Amino acid sequence: MLLEPGCLMSGKTAILGGGVSGLSAAYYLLENSKLRNITLIEASERTGGWLRSKVSSNGIIFEEGPRTVRPQGPAGSNTLHLIDRLKLTEKIIPISLSHPAAKNRMIYAENKLHKLPNSLLGMFRTNSPFDRPLIGCLMNDLRAPKLIKDDETIYSFVERRLGKDVADYLISPMICGICAGDARQISVKFLMTALFEHEQNHGSIVKGFMASRLQSFLSFSQKTVKNSFIFSREHSDSRFSSHRLAGKEKWSMWTLRGGLEQLSIALANDIKSRGVVIGLNIRCQGITFADGGVELELNGKKYKFARVISSLSAKHLADLVQRQHPKLAAELLAIPYVTVAVINLVFAGNVLEQEAFGFLVAPKEQSPILGVIYDSCILPRKDTTVLTVMMGGAWFTSNFGDHPTKEHLLSVAIQHTKKILNIEAGPLSYNVAILKDCIPQYVVGHQDRIKRIEDYVGKHKLPLSLCGSAYKGVGLNDVILSGQQAASAFYQ
Repeated sequence: MLLEPGCLMSGKTAILGGGVSGLSAAYYLLENSKLRNITLIEASERTGGWLRSKVSSNGIIFEEGPRTVRPQGPAGSNTLHLIDRLKLTEKIIPISLSHPAAKNRMIYAENKLHKLPNSLLGMFRTNSPFDRPLIGCLMNDLRAPKLIKDDETIYSFVERRLGKDVADYLISPMICGICAGDARQISVKFLMTALFEHEQNHGSIVKGFMASRLQSFLSFSQKTVKNSFIFSREHSDSRFSSHRLAGKEKWSMWTLRGGLEQLSIALANDIKSRGVVIGLNIRCQGITFADGGVELELNGKKYKFARVISSLSAKHLADLVQRQHPKLAAELLAIPYVTVAVINLVFAGNVLEQEAFGFLVAPKEQSPILGVIYDSCILPRKDTTVLTVMMGGAWFTSNFGDHPTKEHLLSVAIQHTKKILNIEAGPLSYNVAILKDCIPQYVVGHQDRIKRIEDYVGKHKLPLSLCGSAYKGVGLNDVILSGQQAASAFYQ
């Protein structure tokens, strides 16, 4: 039993969900000595959420979730700082900008693979499937009229400003790879907030970019001195930090020896060693806010806490608050999710004609697969080729129905992968996972919806903080940072 039913533990914090955002929230709560009475509640038999690295009988790692992480930006540096603090630094496997997995990205369109330009010179050449040099997009942008909008789909924005070919063959496959989504539904603010604001404020992407560069140049010295000082104090314990090394060695991305699940395992071990209670196989069946605290119904029994951090999916949290806060529940339920099938395949020998990160499929091809990742290019193996096929996403139900068998998904993955890559033999081994409702979709209006959710929680003074992929980013870096932000909301 986690607590005596019905008793309020002063200062007690509950965290719902043991995925990487929930684990991160617990980790960062421990930095505040007043918030160290923490119980993390997970409905399944394990922590880690979508981070799952399965090891086959012959030592091959099948990643069912993310496999690489980008080091760039504040969120990227925050994750690397966490890696250092968890003493995982020696497990980092960096992939530099010069590595084939970083340089070579491909699109499957018009029934063949096309390598995307990876240099400035390549932008001035005509590369299939485009019928013009991509540098021509800039002229398209300068000619396109400005449209005043609060939000629009990323497909519509790119089609208007850069051209239909870019929307079809570059942005749409990219959205498939990032969130398994349909670019005709996803908000432009999901990936291109700055570019969208350039148009709104300056009339075009190019004009806005030039204006922002000029502004940055004029204020460069003052900002650089200030920000460097803040970074060195908060994020670097030594000049040999992983973040600094990533910049020095020009990492494009990184992974961990033994699989990315090593991160969630290390987080769980760390917080348990510092007193966090982790309850597995415990399902939250209701949330009631009262008397400045919160009552949770856990496996049929009620427990009181001072505050709660939810890392659950938005739709799951909506069910829990529906009775008491239907307006909040309606906003949460409006965040859609997609299901993705992940099929790991192992083939004998080297079956790849081109070393690359992999390829994405243009949705206009109407293929049942979203893309294929070349795992053995990222982590080379001498005797086998390891691939990961992603399927479904926004088109899961239309392609496979509501309840496809794993056997059917495997058959489709093998058939299409062999055809596209000209592979003759079947796979030596495989792994199939169906990730139900795994990725939230930031559709048009998402940013405004998140503001309404935050305003509602603040207005009603709910002792509730939110983290996870449903709100401000779907990547691993994003959800770790969201856990930190959710914890810091209770620091006052």
